[in-house]
Amino acid sequence: MSTPLAVLDLIPRSSGDSVPGALRNLVDLAQQTERFGYHRYWFAEHHLNPGVLGASPAVSIALVAGATSTIRLGSAGVQLGHRQPLATVEEFGLLDAAHPGRLDLGLGRSIGRPKPAPAGDGATVATAVQAYSAQRGGGDHSTEQRTDNGLLLPKRYDFNKLLKSSGAKVAALLDLLQQPGAYTPDYESQVDDILAFLAGTYVSPQGVAVHAFPGEGAQIQVWILGASGGSSATVAGAKGLRFVAGYHHTPSTVLDAVEAYRAAFKPSAELDQPYVSVSADVVVGETDEHAAELASGYGLWVRSIRNGLGAIAFPTPQEAARHAWSAEDRELVQDRLDTQLVGSPTTVADKLEQLRDATGAQELAITTITHDHADRVRSYQLLAGEWQRR
Repeated sequence: MSTPLAVLDLIPRSSGDSVPGALRNLVDLAQQTERFGYHRYWFAEHHLNPGVLGASPAVSIALVAGATSTIRLGSAGVQLGHRQPLATVEEFGLLDAAHPGRLDLGLGRSIGRPKPAPAGDGATVATAVQAYSAQRGGGDHSTEQRTDNGLLLPKRYDFNKLLKSSGAKVAALLDLLQQPGAYTPDYESQVDDILAFLAGTYVSPQGVAVHAFPGEGAQIQVWILGASGGSSATVAGAKGLRFVAGYHHTPSTVLDAVEAYRAAFKPSAELDQPYVSVSADVVVGETDEHAAELASGYGLWVRSIRNGLGAIAFPTPQEAARHAWSAEDRELVQDRLDTQLVGSPTTVADKLEQLRDATGAQELAITTITHDHADRVRSYQLLAGEWQRR
């Protein structure tokens, strides 16, 4: 493959399936995609979602590491809004010790409670959301746009709508994931701490040298995930780290993200030039019509996320067909439906080349969800076969 392909797995659970069944599917998909020639297998981190089981990337990696041998394994990503840099380095250091040279540590920002002002009465969820939203750079994207090669950049989804529908859930999540009174440090500082622990150069604010074992000296690739031209992209560039831009969940601002990253890039011991992976939501079938049927549950699944319920178990095409779509429902998910890459192997590979060329990506990360596991495996197989022929 001229452009390596990676797998981005949310560990979905389909309607009618059990948690153990979803985990068996996870291991099988990792083994199969390794055989198909995929370069990496990454795990996302999500919480309080009935249909998405990837709550801990480190644990997810451990589930498949012993069942695979060559494919790189990583996070896309660890959410630093509620995780300590030391614990993160120790977890991945332990994995690297058991499976050396195969680990990717992808870091995401996520919402976390900011440090309260000295005279304040504590950091509220609203304050946390405002701080998170303020980091999202780039244009307003109030209308649909196209790149020179025709890639769709849809009208930007109103993030505030999601926050209004799920504010109580965000509050519960922060209460459950963070200790009482805890706050999330500055994101760049957290990244600096992780890099220092890995390099063995960490010194505490009190001037004490601290060494992370396991973790120090581990040969782990550090990546930053970003969805816009905000702080994640600029931190990745300024630190000379690899960067992942999320077309699959925030398609309107993918170019903002990669452009901000490249503009901020400074060479490091790790990289002498920018290195970008771009994620895409993909379903491949034997024909365009077959793929459309396999992907038909996607809109209902996205709707469940954006109306604040959390990702439902992925529906069958028949279950999806029974949903009566309102205009409001359609508006809620249209940007994701319009940018999901669905079709035959040739159709999807053409669209992926368009995405790669528009963003200048060195890699592409493929996330695929279908109701039946066999269809999901087949989608990855069909794409790999077509991609290898190009």
